[in-house]
Amino acid sequence: MNEQVRRIMTSNPATVHPNDSIDTASAILAKSRVHHLPVVDENNLLVGLVTTADLWKNVRLEYTTVSEVMSKKVIKITPLDKVGTAMELFLDRRFHALPVVNLRGELKGIVTSFDILRHSFKKEYKVPILYKEVLAESA
Repeated sequence: MNEQVRRIMTSNPATVHPNDSIDTASAILAKSRVHHLPVVDENNLLVGLVTTADLWKNVRLEYTTVSEVMSKKVIKITPLDKVGTAMELFLDRRFHALPVVNLRGELKGIVTSFDILRHSFKKEYKVPILYKEVLAESA
């Protein structure tokens, strides 16, 4: 758990912009097969996070934008933070994704609870026991 988050995070994750429609966000979530999308401005600065749960909770209106449903108060970490720090935040805060930003607030990646599970599993089991295809695809 002392490794840096940058070693296990997803770099260059799919993102949306605040003025994108929630239909656009929903399509990106489905296509990318993820549950969390960082919301960035034109300078790649993190301004929020939108999740599948945010979309489920909100009525789909034709002109609803991401900025209307996204979480604006987002806990984030840096690429140099430890994996154990991310794990502790997941356990304490009861959420499943953390945007990874540099000191200027620019998005560098995202780390999820699944990333930590996969990392821990691969350290213990060098060769997958079951579901070899699934683990190979997500590597």
